[in-house]
Amino acid sequence: MAATPGPAGRLLLLDSASLYFRAFFGVPDSVRAPDGTPVNAVRGFLETVARLVAERRPTRLVACWDEDWRPAFRVEAVPSYKAHRVAREVPGTTGVEDVPDALTAQVPVIVDLLAALGVPRLGAAGYEADDVIGTLVAREAARPAGERSAVDVVTGDRDLFQLVDDAMPVRVLYPVKGVKDLLVVDQGVLEERYGVPTGRAYAEMAVLRGDPSDGLPGVPGIGEKTAAALLRRYGTLADVLAARDAGDRGLTATQRTRLTDAADYLAVAPRVVTVAPDAPVADADDRLPVAPADPDALVELAQRWGVASSVRRVVDALADAHDPR
Repeated sequence: MAATPGPAGRLLLLDSASLYFRAFFGVPDSVRAPDGTPVNAVRGFLETVARLVAERRPTRLVACWDEDWRPAFRVEAVPSYKAHRVAREVPGTTGVEDVPDALTAQVPVIVDLLAALGVPRLGAAGYEADDVIGTLVAREAARPAGERSAVDVVTGDRDLFQLVDDAMPVRVLYPVKGVKDLLVVDQGVLEERYGVPTGRAYAEMAVLRGDPSDGLPGVPGIGEKTAAALLRRYGTLADVLAARDAGDRGLTATQRTRLTDAADYLAVAPRVVTVAPDAPVADADDRLPVAPADPDALVELAQRWGVASSVRRVVDALADAHDPR
């Protein structure tokens, strides 16, 4: 069951690319439109939204979007950032992401369906969906407590664990085995699984540990457990580095050498790992739709792409979520 919403309801933020990538690889490509076009990502994405709305009953909903999968400011700081995912170089960009053609073709369909449903899709030029989510969370935190919604972030990206905050509250709903099996990540889970007490500490641990999936080298020789132990001992990454510079005896000679050798990386990595709290995200009416924004377009899209049953489940879930039971 969903937790009781906050005073101003519950804001559900979807890391859209994370969800449609998972849908693409999780739903058989034998799921096709009447013309034979694969629509497995489309159907899986819709079914995910339907289930989340039905089970979590949010009062607000935003599909957060990658306008730039590899932002220049992150690449300038750490050139290896996502470099292994570049399919080809394009002048004036940081490269084109390696995405299966069958998935690329389905993304515009998801865009059209979200518009017809009336679910706002928000991105920001030069930023990733992570930054959109971080910005919307920061805006929510800036509201007076009585007007603040509880926030659930749905993502398969552990980077967003840095936003977890029991005081807001902000939780991450992390798919373990698809959206049917969600790990609800709060500060207790961070402490239990990673040995860090807060979302901020998780981000600083990630800086030290690195992340091969994002091309972040981390500090060689300092893994997750050591990083967490250092943060427990000193408090923050800045305090760890101050201890390094002061020759603190709480650090072994090897740890001090490793942190010193990685000084250039440690000076820039927090900017790469930390999600932006101030991306230029447009304001939008994010109240959960009662009914589709464009019913005729929705019917046409559902029929054209052969996803009528999934669309109906989303529409029903949206309507049912407004039932005050």
